Amino acid sequence: MPGNRVVITGLGTVTPVGCDTKTFWSAVCQGKSGIKTIKGFDTTDHAVHFGGEIQDFDPTLWFDQKQIRRLDPFVQYAFAASKMAVDDSGLDFSKEDPTRMGVIIGSGMGGLHELESQHSVLMKRGPSRVSPFMITKLMINAASGYVGIQYGLQGPNLGVVSACATAAHAIGEAFRLLQRGDAEVVISGGSEAVVTPLALAAFSNMKALSTRNSEPQAASRPFDRDRDGFVLAEGAGVVILEELEHAQKRGAHIYAEVLGYGLSSDGTHMAAPEPSGRGAIYAMESALKDARCPIEDVSYINAHATSTPLGDEIEATAINTVFNKHAGKVPMSSTKSMMGHLLGAAGSVELIVCVLGIRDGVAPPTINCENPDPKCHGLDLVPNSAREVDIKIAMSNSFGFGGHNVSLLVGRFEK
Repeated sequence: MPGNRVVITGLGTVTPVGCDTKTFWSAVCQGKSGIKTIKGFDTTDHAVHFGGEIQDFDPTLWFDQKQIRRLDPFVQYAFAASKMAVDDSGLDFSKEDPTRMGVIIGSGMGGLHELESQHSVLMKRGPSRVSPFMITKLMINAASGYVGIQYGLQGPNLGVVSACATAAHAIGEAFRLLQRGDAEVVISGGSEAVVTPLALAAFSNMKALSTRNSEPQAASRPFDRDRDGFVLAEGAGVVILEELEHAQKRGAHIYAEVLGYGLSSDGTHMAAPEPSGRGAIYAMESALKDARCPIEDVSYINAHATSTPLGDEIEATAINTVFNKHAGKVPMSSTKSMMGHLLGAAGSVELIVCVLGIRDGVAPPTINCENPDPKCHGLDLVPNSAREVDIKIAMSNSFGFGGHNVSLLVGRFEK
């Protein structure tokens, strides 16, 4: 699609392996797991006792006590990641036209903490005691709205919801806005605070989660033959997307360029991926076509690969189909092996992995990949240890419940 070139000029992360980008990236490169026994609530009666919980986030670094009370954790994570990304970019919004500055931040589940808390209040204390702030705390667009309000931005502002494809959709749609000239800067990504009693029980009862309670750090094992489900996780990832000319005028540091965006729908099932992988195939092919990128030019893939028996196999089949004989030559990893599945934040955090991999020439590992599944044959899974790779173009895949599929392509910036 012709239009303005779009670059990434700032990064921000809140994750189970680190609540700032430096710590996050160091842990990912070292193959450190952030999956631990849950501390936020009693899991005694739950079938699963572990997750990718944010355990070292200090909200007082970002908010006063009044704000903390009025913001669900998913909004807190979103703003913290946004503030880190804005600061990293060097943007000074007081010098910008606010109508040309946008925000697109999504969440798969929104304010579950607030929903569970206020439902308890309703049941125990009655309707009159339910908080008047409940709606503005739990609504999914609270993240994008709050970020825009804090910076006084008046350009396009929306929240995206498409399950595990949420953040990738958010970034893709921000990319399109900037290509069309509808904005000059967009703060974009996803946030999730979903390690809660209700969510853990629901995903567990779906039989979607790993039950490896005795060794949680070995529970997320994408592409391994002994995988038994994903690990519920939370956090936020935000990038600053900027129209190239605008970034160059202000002398911004450019991490990478967004090259392509492909999206599709399986149209078959609410939770299971389409068996042939046709939706994933179409999303990847669309992103490659959008970027005018031959398959041979892709030098790293961050797979969606959640560690579910069916999903990993179907994605492997789709990648083999799209990349054909080149498939086994492309280093590919699933960083969910270290963080678990951040649901609506996964796509942005994993795109940040791609961006930093391009910067540093590193393909992060797929940890716990001890016995690669023969059904995921022919792929270079970068097992257990990071690898030096000259990454010029990287693909990030995100596939969500509801049959949503997104592929994003980012590349080294070339003037």
